[in-house]
Amino acid sequence: MQTFAIGFLCSYAAALPAQTNGFIRVDCYGGLNQMRRDFCDGVGIARLLNATLVLPKFEVAAYWNESSGFGDVFDVDYFIEQMSGYVQVVKELPPAVASKEPFRVDCSKRKGQFDYVESVLPSLLEHQYISITPAMSQRRDRYPLYAKAAHCQACYKALRLTKYLEKKGSELLQAIPKPFLSLHLRFEPDMVAYSQCQYSGLSATSMAAIEAARGDRKPLTGEVAQIWRNRGKCPLTPNETALVLQALSISTDTNIYLAAGDGLMELEGFTSVYTNVVTKSSLLSDRDFNSLHGNTKAALDYYVSINSDYYIATFFGNMDKMVAAMRAVDGVYKSLFLSRRAFATLTSKGIRGEKLMDELWKTHRDDFVMSRGYALSDCFCEFQL
Repeated sequence: MQTFAIGFLCSYAAALPAQTNGFIRVDCYGGLNQMRRDFCDGVGIARLLNATLVLPKFEVAAYWNESSGFGDVFDVDYFIEQMSGYVQVVKELPPAVASKEPFRVDCSKRKGQFDYVESVLPSLLEHQYISITPAMSQRRDRYPLYAKAAHCQACYKALRLTKYLEKKGSELLQAIPKPFLSLHLRFEPDMVAYSQCQYSGLSATSMAAIEAARGDRKPLTGEVAQIWRNRGKCPLTPNETALVLQALSISTDTNIYLAAGDGLMELEGFTSVYTNVVTKSSLLSDRDFNSLHGNTKAALDYYVSINSDYYIATFFGNMDKMVAAMRAVDGVYKSLFLSRRAFATLTSKGIRGEKLMDELWKTHRDDFVMSRGYALSDCFCEFQL
């Protein structure tokens, strides 16, 4: 068995300056794990700029069936306690600041330490209360150690679910037959529409849902569509996912918890092959399930997935990266991302049947055997096999 010696940069925490430069609120958009990523980045930025962190604003998203805020998902008091010494956090603003809206600062093109110090700090000093959404392509490697430490402490240690959600997550874990595999299956209308991929053989209901979600994103066609697919840009269908799992010799009677959002399409293509599948809706009471929103549903999937015996994802999204990273930190390495690129390339060459199954096994073999997980590398000062 392989072991990891892991040392957190979180052990390095320079003393907080006595005087704050102002207050920063992180405005978060999208699904729960995207918002979690942005918020953790915002924690690092707040420490970098010697700012006091205001609890974040989770933007309401109608598509995600969302109305829950930060405090509905995460234990606020625990977060503040765990961030002590890393960054100052307040529940409420001083009266002089609370009476006004924060000054919005565009951070879409900020990359690293000097971008924020040179372009954002002046606004913070001038207005004393600003709001930001961190750039998606952060360069945390350019941060000083104390800012990295704050980011990592938030990401790995301080964000604990509320007692209610942890209780429901624990109930789910107890109800799932053991051992079990948590499968994050992404084949929802918005995901397919965003990918601009075309699929044949889908039901009329699925096609209508995809078209309704497309908006201005028209599906690619011809050679461009095939190049796009061969680059691994197209989500695996449930049927394709079942085929890949069979290629990996995962028995069709395996206990599987389906971590998936609302609107999952073509599920019968998977459940007709893998029959021991459970979901949140099948395990929770109607009352409990109907009380959940987009963020709280995603939080339960996250909780179950980091505690599952095995974790497999058909995508490489924010939840997948975070779950695999947390599993690696906790010493659980049985995590695997299925290769959409390999599946598309092989099938485009006309490879089918046993030959396809064999090639898919070869493609995933090293990751399947080594199972290293995918931690955020800049949160470690040691990473030794």
